[in-house]
Amino acid sequence: MTYTASFVPETLTRAEVDASVGPLVLEFGTNWCGWCRGAQPLIAAAFDQTGAGVRHVKVEDGPGRPLGRSFKVKLWPTLVFLQEGQEVARLVRPGDAESIVQALQQLTSP
Repeated sequence: MTYTASFVPETLTRAEVDASVGPLVLEFGTNWCGWCRGAQPLIAAAFDQTGAGVRHVKVEDGPGRPLGRSFKVKLWPTLVFLQEGQEVARLVRPGDAESIVQALQQLTSP
């Protein structure tokens, strides 16, 4: 899967995330967040480079949103890298594409 452009209201439950098969990146934030908008070129570049086969779900986060709270998200954007429903890496406000590429490689390396 390729990079996803917009955040959407929660479409997954924590139980569905925990039961997910294969690599998955959850990106928590909002469409109006300046930090989130600023990170998008970095995230898109990383997915273009090494994100083949990785599902990318952008979750609109905020107070009272259960999925973000279950992952203890405090700042946006927060990227949670999961393999078979288990967290293998996390990036909060990534400042460069390379750190995202490295986290993606943890999901795609045999």
